[in-house]
Amino acid sequence: MSSYIYRNTKAISCFLILIIFSLASSSTSYAQAIPDIKSPSAVLIDAQSGTVLYEKNAHEKMEPASITKIMTLLVAFDAIASGKVNLDDKVPVSERAWKTGGSQVFLGPGEEQTLETLMKCITIASANDASVAVAEYIGGSVEGFVKMMNEKAKSLGMNNTHFSNPHGLPDPENYSTAYDIALMSRELVKYPKIFEWSTVWVDYLEHTDKKREPTMLANTNKLLGKYEGLDGLKTGYHAKAGYCFAGTAKRGNLRLISVVLNSPTSNDRFEDTKKLLDYGFGNFDSMRIAKKDEVLARLPVEKGMRDQVDIIASYDLDILIEKGKDVAIDTKLEIPDKLKAPLSAGQKVGRLIAEQNGKVLGEVDLIVSEGIEKAGLFYIFRKLIVNLFNY
Repeated sequence: MSSYIYRNTKAISCFLILIIFSLASSSTSYAQAIPDIKSPSAVLIDAQSGTVLYEKNAHEKMEPASITKIMTLLVAFDAIASGKVNLDDKVPVSERAWKTGGSQVFLGPGEEQTLETLMKCITIASANDASVAVAEYIGGSVEGFVKMMNEKAKSLGMNNTHFSNPHGLPDPENYSTAYDIALMSRELVKYPKIFEWSTVWVDYLEHTDKKREPTMLANTNKLLGKYEGLDGLKTGYHAKAGYCFAGTAKRGNLRLISVVLNSPTSNDRFEDTKKLLDYGFGNFDSMRIAKKDEVLARLPVEKGMRDQVDIIASYDLDILIEKGKDVAIDTKLEIPDKLKAPLSAGQKVGRLIAEQNGKVLGEVDLIVSEGIEKAGLFYIFRKLIVNLFNY
C-alpha cells in the first residue's frame, strides 16, 4: 500500500497546513525575568514536549526524600494499566509495612485496604507504610518492586537516578536529580487519576483491622488553592535531602512541571516553585495543532462494508511557543492513499507531524474513527449490480 504526504489544503479537507500564530506585542510587557531562586537545584519543563525552560544544577545527584513516591505511584499506575492489578484489589498490610516509620497513616499489621486507598494515602499524606504495602503487593517484595522502579527510571532516560526503596527515607543509594524527577513527573501526570488525589486538601482513612478512630490525611502541598492552576504533585523532606517539591500547574492547554531540591526551608520550596511557574506562564504558551478525535482526513476503504472512514487524531497535540513572537508551523499528514478492510476502531494508519524550519516540534498518531468489517461476496456483488443500474 503506497503512502502519501499531504501538504496542501485541497488534499486535506478543512485542515490548514500553514498555521500562523501571533500574540499581541503588548504581551511582552508581561514577560517574566529569569527567576532568582534559593534552592540549589531546580528545573522547569513543558509537560507536553519535555522542553526545559529553566534549569539550575538540574543534573546534580541528590536524595529526593518522599518525591521518590512519584515513581512508586507511576509503577503502580503502569501495573494497573497493564491489567496486572486493579484499583479495587484488597492489599494486605505486612509487619514490614507497619514498622516502616516516618510519615505514615498508621496501618496495622494484617489490615487490608484497597489499592486505590493506599495510593491515595501515598499521594495526600506521603504514607511510607502504604508505600511498602503497595510495593509488596505489586512487586512481590519491596526488593522486587524497587527493581521495577529502577527499570522504569532507565526506560525514561533517568540516567542519574537510583532507587533503593519505595518511600524515600534516608539512604545514600536512593538518589535522583531535578531533571530526572521532572521526567518521571511528566509520565505520572499522563494518568489523570492522580489529580483526583493530589488536589485533595484533607481526607480520612477508615481502618479495617479494628475499631479505632479514622486517620486524617493532610496534604503537605501548601500551594493548593493558592496558585492558579496548580494541581500537584509531591513534597519531600528529610535532614539530608532538605525541603523538596515537584509541582505542576495547568493554564489553558499549557501544563508546566517544576522541581526544586534541597531548599533551605519549607517556605522557600514553595516560593521558588511560584517563581518558576510565573516565569513559565509569563513567557510561554501552548498552541493546539490537533484536538483528540478531530477529523483530519477521510480515506476510501477497499472491500469494506463502508466505502470511506474518517481519520482522527488519537490525542491532543499542543506545541510550546514563546509569547510575543510570530510562529509559523508547517503541518503534514502522513497517511496512505486508501485503506483495506477489515479495520478496527482506533487502528493506527498514519501520523500528523508539526514542524518549524524543518525541525519536528511534535507529532500525533492518526487512527480510524470506527471499525469496518470486510464485505462478503454477496455484498460486493449486490453493490456492483446497484452501481451498474445507477451508471
